[in-house]
Amino acid sequence: MKLTVQTKYWKLSEPFVIARGTYTTSDVIIVELQDGPHIGRGEAAGVDYHGETPDSMVAQVEAVRGKIEAGVTRAELLKLLPIGGARNALDAALWDLEAKRTGRRAWDLAGVGNTREIASAMTIGIRSIEGYEKAARGLGHYRWIKIKVNNDDPLGCIEAVRRGAPNSRLIVDANQAWDVPTLYSLGPQLAKLRVDLLEQPVKVGGDKDLELGRSPIPVCADESIDTIEDLQYLKTRYEFVNIKLDKTGGLTAALELAHAARAEGMRLMVGCMVTGSVGMAPGMVLAQLCEVVDLDGPLLQAEDWENPIQYDRTGVMSWPSPKLWG
Repeated sequence: MKLTVQTKYWKLSEPFVIARGTYTTSDVIIVELQDGPHIGRGEAAGVDYHGETPDSMVAQVEAVRGKIEAGVTRAELLKLLPIGGARNALDAALWDLEAKRTGRRAWDLAGVGNTREIASAMTIGIRSIEGYEKAARGLGHYRWIKIKVNNDDPLGCIEAVRRGAPNSRLIVDANQAWDVPTLYSLGPQLAKLRVDLLEQPVKVGGDKDLELGRSPIPVCADESIDTIEDLQYLKTRYEFVNIKLDKTGGLTAALELAHAARAEGMRLMVGCMVTGSVGMAPGMVLAQLCEVVDLDGPLLQAEDWENPIQYDRTGVMSWPSPKLWG
């Protein structure tokens, strides 16, 4: 087995503004595992709010190069590296490599099939009220729109999107910018605006006063959920969990988390960091188990891989070409 790892800085189509900051590029690592004629690929952005950078992820990969090149299973990889982008990229490359070795698609290898149509949300970053409405008018054909907001007139921002996209289903993502009283005070107005899901509205650790079912809009944990160990605390506070492969450290762990969350009665969303199509493709395997899908990374970029995932005008994603992944 031959391992290669490199960094890539994808240019975004416009600055991406969320409550935590502004981004102009998507900074990722790309891993390739070559076994004879077969090459498996993985792409990961890591978790910046956990301190991950492309350099730190490359260093993690290089630290286990010998063991990877000697041959490692996905189960062994879970013990070799902690959660995060480095393990995600390697795990994705192992899934892709197995698919190419066996001639079977990753969906079949995972036992989930690919019969469910996957319609991704499209995200609108933070901007002026007028900017929200203008962006929404251009995206009104999408089935789902996700709105990034902070604590600065969130209702005005959501109202602007609803004016621009009267028929789309809405996810509101405050990236921890609210507190619990704010969440509950906004609930009735959010219901009138037909918001379908609230994603991580309050700070990690500031959610102890959340009560399951008190909000008229289901609440989804994002930054609060990384591993199965988080479920016991979250299951009495959140209806949904947003599972991202960079957080769990790959598809293998993400599938385990998804089944465990379902067993606890929680509902599932699959999300993403901003990457190209190779980073999105493993998320489409997990998406077969999820009600809500946010895999729009390539749509936020000005460039992408060859043979990329295609999105139709409603957000429905094409299955990745085997030339791309899986």
